[in-house]
Amino acid sequence: MILYIAEKPSLGRAIADVLPKPHKKGDGHIMAANGDCVSWCIGHLLEQAEPDSYDAAYKSWKFEHLPIIPEKWKMKPKPKTRSQLTVLRGLVKKATQLVNAGDPDREGQLLVDEVISHLGVKGDKLNQTLRLLISDLNPQAVKRALGQMRSNREFIPLSTSALARSRADWLYGMNMTRAYTLQGRKVGYQGVLSVGRVQTPLLGLVVRRDEEIAKFVSKSFYEVLAKLTTEKNEAFTAKWQPSEACQPYMDEEGRVLSKGLAQNVAGRISDKPAQVTQVIAKDKQQNAPLPYSLSSLQIDAAKRYGMSAKEVLDTCQTLYERHKLITYPRSDSRYLPAEQFTQAPQVIDAVLSGAGELVEKSDKPDPKIKSKAWNDSKVDAHHAIIPTEKRANLSSLSAREKQIYLQVARQYLAQFYPPYLYSETEVHVLIEGGHFKTKAKQERAQGWKQLFTRNKSTNENSASTGKEDDDESQQKLPALKKGQSLRSGTGELIEKQTQPAKHFTDATLLGAMTGINRYVTDPEIRKILKDTDGLGTEATRAGIIELLFKRTFLSRQGKTIISTEVGRGLINSLPLSATTPDMTALWESNLDAISRKEANYQSFMTPLIDSLSHLITQAGSQLPTALKGVQAPKSSFNKRRYTKKKAKS
Repeated sequence: MILYIAEKPSLGRAIADVLPKPHKKGDGHIMAANGDCVSWCIGHLLEQAEPDSYDAAYKSWKFEHLPIIPEKWKMKPKPKTRSQLTVLRGLVKKATQLVNAGDPDREGQLLVDEVISHLGVKGDKLNQTLRLLISDLNPQAVKRALGQMRSNREFIPLSTSALARSRADWLYGMNMTRAYTLQGRKVGYQGVLSVGRVQTPLLGLVVRRDEEIAKFVSKSFYEVLAKLTTEKNEAFTAKWQPSEACQPYMDEEGRVLSKGLAQNVAGRISDKPAQVTQVIAKDKQQNAPLPYSLSSLQIDAAKRYGMSAKEVLDTCQTLYERHKLITYPRSDSRYLPAEQFTQAPQVIDAVLSGAGELVEKSDKPDPKIKSKAWNDSKVDAHHAIIPTEKRANLSSLSAREKQIYLQVARQYLAQFYPPYLYSETEVHVLIEGGHFKTKAKQERAQGWKQLFTRNKSTNENSASTGKEDDDESQQKLPALKKGQSLRSGTGELIEKQTQPAKHFTDATLLGAMTGINRYVTDPEIRKILKDTDGLGTEATRAGIIELLFKRTFLSRQGKTIISTEVGRGLINSLPLSATTPDMTALWESNLDAISRKEANYQSFMTPLIDSLSHLITQAGSQLPTALKGVQAPKSSFNKRRYTKKKAKS
């Protein structure tokens, strides 16, 4: 008997659907006509044991116990799903062949592997276990996946990486939370101060941004525009480019702060001859944006529809599991396997049949065009989120489901259009010894952008098509050449105000998590990090943001996310290393190295335990005075409930 162990019932049913019929449904499993069986987990069936499982004394929170570091790790069945673990225990004993059918990511790999380990599978049975990777729940896709199973042993590094992450999060979160909660009591704070290796640096980003905005003092700066005309009376404008001699009157961002200096320039160039000193014209092209990863989809949906990260993930899960209209959503990849290109005509037909509105007033997609999205070297366990070969019935979808499906489908269709072509011209002008510059952009062929222009008025396309062009590049330039004489009209002085950084929103906070290297303070660590490294994972980012709201460290004001008094007090009580992303970004880099066989479990855990001991000593040596006088919110989770929670962040 082959036993397929899926991550959740929906995936189990999708596997069973393509196995020989008739089926016999049993308690927590489905038996196929050929004797093979499909069963499932219900998420994690096992969880890290609580500290008092290692020593009853740990039930009381005392500083002298810290840090608590298990010598031999214990997992225990989750009470709510214990019966399903019992079902699997019986089936695993009967099976001659096991198949790990967890979701195609780090957590999915570990989730089934830990059950197989807990049930004592060893020897040949363990070595011969296979790995089934399914990212599309439609029958034809599941059948293809069944024909491409690999040895589960290939994925040991991925599972080890997930195990290291789970244990490290438990060690860090539990010990630091106990340490700072106990210290908080000494200054009168009566709530639990939850500290996590991802949630706390994320909170730190918001707190520092809020404090920067609070301290910001606006100042005036000045620009000068020259209104230029040719001999044929063709008009355009160019902006003054201050010289090095002006630097004493400028800020670090190159803005002129002296009104007198700018007034002098505006007066000096009025009604004066001018000359074109340089014309740089380039033909350029922009390729279609890649298909979505979960984070890129969450960022776009937050900008366009005001959806939270969790709302996007939940909607994606429904489109994947219930409607079977999109592929596996918890993906960090924006690329597709080359083999998938052969299915493109069927996917395109399905999209156009169900959502033809996407190509209204546009050319039809060309399935022969192969974008850079198809790249095997960029694809591992999972690929970008794309539509499936199932035709969508848009009228059966909720408003949110329709919005997300159309987003995913449009981004996929864009792969089958030619590049966007345009010309960019940069013109330099000399007026009375002063340098002025302007740019202009001329569209040559819309290419893939024609899919996005229909909703331009709603700003729906901005996130996928790149930054919106500034006003300067929108103007049309006359035909100009080097040495050409011009005339400058009245110089225009423009006064502007410096603006503070903006408060975080769902979109910008997710953007910060995916591009965390921008916020890393240590230049050496910043060098180590790749563009793909981020804070948290695709599967956990939405939950971590929601967790900070649940724990009342963050609050919303419309679309704006701001820190609460408790959140600010906690960050200002912790050592800098616990509130900046340097440490956790380095963790993610090391965990990624484990999954690629470039590092091992021990090389990750040993230095982590050493640094944790130092952090606990540091916590005990100073009081969190920033929390003095701060009231714990009534909704603050209690200590006992916290110890029962799985340490995910």
